[in-house]
Amino acid sequence: MDRIEFEEIVKAQDDLIHALDFDVWIGMEPTFTRRFAETPEWLSEALGPDKLKDAYALLNEVYKRQPGGVVLRTLGRQYANEDLPRWNIGYYQARNNQFSWDGPLDPSLIKKSKDAAFNISVDIEAFWHALNNALNRIGWQSTAFIVNGSLRFRILFRCDGAVAIADVGTKPQLARSSVHGQQIPLTGLTDELSANEDFLLCLGARNSESHHDEGPSAVIELPELPDVPTFIQLLQCIEQAAKEAHLESLVIQGFPPPVDADVAWTTITPDPAVIEINQAPADNSVNFYRYCELFYSAAQTLGLFPYRLHYNGVVSDSGGGGQFTLGGPEPLISPFFLYPHLLPRLVRYLNAHPVLSYWFAPPSIGSSSQSPRTDESVFESFLELSLALEQLEKIENPSPEFIWRSLSPFLVDPSGNPHRSELNIEKLWNPYLPGRGCLGLVEFRAFRMSRSPQCATAISVLLRSIAAMLRRQDKAAALLNHGLALHDKYALPFYLQRDFREIFKDLQDAGLPLHDAIKAVLLEEPVRFIGKASFHACSVELHHALEFWPLVGDVASQENGGSRLIDASTTRIQIILSMEHGKAAQLGDWEIYRWLSHTIAPGTRRTSAN
Repeated sequence: MDRIEFEEIVKAQDDLIHALDFDVWIGMEPTFTRRFAETPEWLSEALGPDKLKDAYALLNEVYKRQPGGVVLRTLGRQYANEDLPRWNIGYYQARNNQFSWDGPLDPSLIKKSKDAAFNISVDIEAFWHALNNALNRIGWQSTAFIVNGSLRFRILFRCDGAVAIADVGTKPQLARSSVHGQQIPLTGLTDELSANEDFLLCLGARNSESHHDEGPSAVIELPELPDVPTFIQLLQCIEQAAKEAHLESLVIQGFPPPVDADVAWTTITPDPAVIEINQAPADNSVNFYRYCELFYSAAQTLGLFPYRLHYNGVVSDSGGGGQFTLGGPEPLISPFFLYPHLLPRLVRYLNAHPVLSYWFAPPSIGSSSQSPRTDESVFESFLELSLALEQLEKIENPSPEFIWRSLSPFLVDPSGNPHRSELNIEKLWNPYLPGRGCLGLVEFRAFRMSRSPQCATAISVLLRSIAAMLRRQDKAAALLNHGLALHDKYALPFYLQRDFREIFKDLQDAGLPLHDAIKAVLLEEPVRFIGKASFHACSVELHHALEFWPLVGDVASQENGGSRLIDASTTRIQIILSMEHGKAAQLGDWEIYRWLSHTIAPGTRRTSAN
């Protein structure tokens, strides 16, 4: 099926959802790896010598395909055992041509000879004065001043007409150091000046000796800004000032930018064994497909892959997962707040259909995995979750924070970690996660990295359709205790596919039937097939089944590591025996033998933990 035909099928499903007056946006976190590399950064570690160069090369490929955006270098995640935040490279674009960046490029996008790079002059003072004048011309009160240390040229401005008082004695934060050279506080990254509507710009230059791969460049560090219109106005002032100062390149760094439905903000960041892309959310699955096409093709050009091959030939995912998120165009109009019954129904529906937990999951599944189900934790907690769901639906208009507080204690892994849960709601309305906790988002973590844009898009169609269905109908009235069947019956692809067909029927009955092509992509799992043989009017078919590998050691002791140890000493096989119609077969003397291949040895296997 070609791209145009597939896009038409996806659009037809988008139209069905749109006709129900249901607005749900979808995002993804694709992860890519160097499948033939065996260095730590591509096997288990988040950081390494080549990842940053590969990330800039990936950004360059994206820029060539979609010019007009601006590169922003912000802060990535920081874990307990890391001294500084990880790097984070963002690409900020208008969705509907509201603006286009025409200023100097980030130096990573400029290809220069080694000798030419040393001959570039950077007149940072001219840029500083030009920017101060540009801000005043648009009516923002600004004051230019100098401090000691790096990024010494500074501008304080206000947008409300009040005078910007640049008195370091009364405002010591005016002399603050770069946010890129210090740890993120436990309370999160905050801008004390911006909270009082004082916005600080820090300007400087970096030389080619410390950044030999890029050459000298002007640098501007941005404050935390309140909204997209203000941010775009500032970008326009920076663009104009940079042209007046004849800057050839410019590094824009600092606090992350504000976002809304008018802009697409995509970031590239490191994670254990992979480069992770936090893909901008899309308002429908057609636009989601176009984003996927962009990033998959850019990665492929650089030899970055969404999958790996194990030594025994088994195809696995990239090692970093490929989670999906559902939300709305803005946090407060997230569908999970407009329709408070939606999230409780979704929790129960995932509980009722293990295929959504296991079919697309990475190799490590179960209670010690990166995405344990609600019924794979402490049993008492599962019982209390049932009560919490029941009580939540009795509240007529619960606030976003009430919804989050009602369910957050239960959507966690066995150690209590809310990040590692099949449904991660730490970014739904979490007041304890500054800057990114109140976004109205629900993350689906039980998804390995999809091997193609078509597969990722088929999943997006499925998730959006399920959400649209549950908004109108409650398909699972109560939580189910699957008991031993959860890790026995549903370890077999046969029963998972049967469960899938029940979901397809639910969608059909709800007026949201999936196209056969979408269902085929969802059901297609070529890596599970081992082989088949026919003899004596019988056919035997072998498939890899699922195995619930336990964690080696306790969860708490491995929480802060970049990876965790699991026991991978067993494997499970599904055997399907079928007989030709009308031909009797004597099966009385048949036996099934267990064997251990010499290529599979008992031991442990490392998996990404972040």
